[in-house]
Amino acid sequence: MFYRKKKQDVAINLTPLIDVVFLLLIFFMVSTTFTRETQIKLELPKADVEKMQSEPESIEISVDREGRFFVNGKGLVNSQIDTLKKAIGPMINDNAEVPVIISADKNTPYQSVVIAMDAASQLGVTNLKMATQKSKDE
Repeated sequence: MFYRKKKQDVAINLTPLIDVVFLLLIFFMVSTTFTRETQIKLELPKADVEKMQSEPESIEISVDREGRFFVNGKGLVNSQIDTLKKAIGPMINDNAEVPVIISADKNTPYQSVVIAMDAASQLGVTNLKMATQKSKDE
């Protein structure tokens, strides 16, 4: 009699494939550099002045084009004057001479800049500066 051979189950061994995928993953993780863009995108208005020397103990209030406030690069939860005063108040520490620099996008609503100026003046700041960009026509 003729006996049929038992059919062998065809199986693909996935272990080498998984090893290769893990090696590729590790390669890309090691070889990839991640740059973290944390700067606020502002387009400053132009003015014909020299670049200001930054002072080490200054407070920078940035206002983006939507009117959101950032104090020294950290965003605030809302755009109300009380929130801004609470954020910059501890940095002033009864020193009215601390320079406060307001950097606002050129398309920022005027009201947002006025709120920043008003918050600084209510806290007694006497050294208020507006950041601009030097014109390129020179």
